[in-house]
Amino acid sequence: MGCQMNVHDSERLSGSLEAAGYIPALAGSEADVVVLNTCAVRENAGNKLYGTLGHLASVKRDRDGMQIAVGGCLAQKDKHDIVSKAPWVDVVFGTHNMGSLPALLERARHNDEAQVEILEALDVFPSTLPTKRESTYSGWVSISVGCNNTCTFCIVPSLRGKEMDRRPGDVLGEIQALVDDGAIEVTLLGQNVNTYGVEFGDKFAFGKLLRAAGEIDGLERIRFTSPHPAAFTDDVIDAMAETPAVMPSLHMPLQSGSDAILKAMRRSYRSEKFLGILDRVRAKIPNAAITTDIIVGFPGETEADFQETLRVVRLARFSAAFTFQYSIRPGTPAAGMPDQIPKAVVQERYERLVALQNQIALEENEAQIGRDVNVLVAAGEGRKDAASLRMTGRTEDFRLAHFEIPAGSDVPRPGDVVTVTVTAAAPYHLLADSGDGSPLRIRRTRSGDAWDRAEAESCAVGDEPATGNVSLGLPGIRTSLLG
Repeated sequence: MGCQMNVHDSERLSGSLEAAGYIPALAGSEADVVVLNTCAVRENAGNKLYGTLGHLASVKRDRDGMQIAVGGCLAQKDKHDIVSKAPWVDVVFGTHNMGSLPALLERARHNDEAQVEILEALDVFPSTLPTKRESTYSGWVSISVGCNNTCTFCIVPSLRGKEMDRRPGDVLGEIQALVDDGAIEVTLLGQNVNTYGVEFGDKFAFGKLLRAAGEIDGLERIRFTSPHPAAFTDDVIDAMAETPAVMPSLHMPLQSGSDAILKAMRRSYRSEKFLGILDRVRAKIPNAAITTDIIVGFPGETEADFQETLRVVRLARFSAAFTFQYSIRPGTPAAGMPDQIPKAVVQERYERLVALQNQIALEENEAQIGRDVNVLVAAGEGRKDAASLRMTGRTEDFRLAHFEIPAGSDVPRPGDVVTVTVTAAAPYHLLADSGDGSPLRIRRTRSGDAWDRAEAESCAVGDEPATGNVSLGLPGIRTSLLG
């Protein structure tokens, strides 16, 4: 539930549980332990959590010994309120003590009462925890946690704490380990990824890290998210342009095009600086695809402010935008601001923004028609792949591409790279259908080999796992991680 950081945290939670002797629930089976890794940013985060917990209450009543754990940002925020509202929850843990989950589950079982443990500072850097990666070909690598900014709409700094940076050698070591396991793509993660180095006093550390990662043999694609415009410097742009493994894609959160609203948000840049960053990126990387985040209806936003956002969107030509309607977050400065915008006004502005951005995205994607693109084949990204006889993946500039499997063609594996010609486009994806039935141009990769090995290992596992030494004394425990 939530951002990329939560996705990566979920991999850490899975790894910690498996290291403690838990075994993943088989598809279609009921789990003995369910972990909800929550988000506190989205408007309906609380409703989604408590709705899910309400459903699990009835499941737990019929399943003796089942345990439910709630972690992540909403748990860090609500603490004991979760158990008060949902007393059937066994464990509540926060963003700073993910590694404690196995012990908390055991303690709850032994004491027969809920365990709530919320730390106000990081216990162990998450990178030191075991990890169960969901992908054989692509991996998340956290380079920092926490945030030193004070955006008035955001609750993350109070839940994740001040920025803490990993040492460059530790980051590069984790990337090397991923590559050794078969990955050819990594995404570097941080709440403000480009402020990396602030903790150890090197303002050029992020650009240096990109260049150093680009030297790792076998690593073909490097991405990062999310940077902050105020700290986005030319040395990072140079590193992106001069490091072949760094992909020509950039996520640059705008939030608003109005300088007055940016000031109210405590976003320490203005629209012209933002557009200047995009101009400098495109001057060095002409094929860069740039995406963004935009909030509509921030307190005090006038129609003139909104028109400024539309102006910047027209000039920026984003390939995609994650657009959000502002909603009050208790505990944030914006929650108490005057001039909250009526829901109907926010909705109408939101629809106008989405319509404009969809038109721009369509035009940007249609400009790709006729071009050859290299697609890293993904597992499970295309919901209609089976019905349409297509597979799906991401281009180098991170556009979603669906491509046809011609009759008689070899079929690529997730992690392989195919070169296809774009034949059609929509606002959110590209299509590459074979006009003449020619076989796919496939480059088999180490990641595809890793996929084969993982599939072979999963097929070798029977319906009932073998009983072994389990540190919690719970052989055969199955886990399900939602987050």
